[in-house]
Amino acid sequence: MELRGKQKRFLRAQANHLQPLFSVGKNGLTPTWVAQLNGALDRRELIKVSLLQNTAVDVVDVKEYIEEHSDIQVVQTIGRVLVLFKPAEKPEFQDLSVQVAKI
Repeated sequence: MELRGKQKRFLRAQANHLQPLFSVGKNGLTPTWVAQLNGALDRRELIKVSLLQNTAVDVVDVKEYIEEHSDIQVVQTIGRVLVLFKPAEKPEFQDLSVQVAKI
């Protein structure tokens, strides 16, 4: 599902109150880390990721890595925080994706 502008705006509004669940530190980006993101997004659909001070990568690198190695979409980047979205596969967790599809 490719997100349109109004859908991204809706998701940004929904993510406003969220705290970052994951962070990128000195270990950088690994396939295991992306797999953990996928697992969390299968239940939540929308999460925030922050970059720690000691990381060697920047926000653009993280965004490109996530989008190349998974079907997760980066909705927004603010400073060192990324907002990620992926529709859940199980119907019981598809709350936001149903709302996004209606927009």
